[in-house]
Amino acid sequence: MLIMGIDEAGRGPVIGPMIICGVVIREDSLSGLVKRGVRDSKSLSPRQREKLKREIELLCEGYELISISPQEIDKEGMNDLELKNTVRLIKRFLPQKVFLDAPTRNCESYERKIRELLPSRVRVKLVVENFADRNYPIVGAASILAKVERDRRISQLEKLYGPLGSGYPSDERTIEFLKGYLRRRQDLPPIVRRRWKTIRRVKEKWERGVF
Repeated sequence: MLIMGIDEAGRGPVIGPMIICGVVIREDSLSGLVKRGVRDSKSLSPRQREKLKREIELLCEGYELISISPQEIDKEGMNDLELKNTVRLIKRFLPQKVFLDAPTRNCESYERKIRELLPSRVRVKLVVENFADRNYPIVGAASILAKVERDRRISQLEKLYGPLGSGYPSDERTIEFLKGYLRRRQDLPPIVRRRWKTIRRVKEKWERGVF
């Protein structure tokens, strides 16, 4: 039986893409993920994630990473994009069972929306839960691959723009980057999600001459 795990990295930042990952593995190989300590990427160091990435690639039957740009997020909205690309991953690999981390508290509603978008010919058991990345190693594997890719993309952006911090609103380094860019360029770079409240607040302060 083919099992798939789906998770994302970069849902909350104001800078950079969101990465969605689907990982497919044979059911009898799941124990290999457990033995190697595969779990939620947020509980691992960057070095641990890089090491486990190689282990996951050797164990899995296949995986796909989908990058969603800030422009797409601003235009279409995070939830619709995540839903649409979740369905895309299921249709590509056609696993018998899918575990995924729900981006909403109403897991039943999210599962229903997935089924509405899937063709009737696609027969798949869905396990849609909050914190699935903590509870299921296959979802943890997807979260690791997504996080490693997201970090790689941020590293590439820093070569172009300088230090960005983590890209999250709570990171003072990220806020200082946004302020500095506004002061120098009188605008924000294309790597920013302009509809985020954090961006609106920073722009309002800049327009009032607060910094």
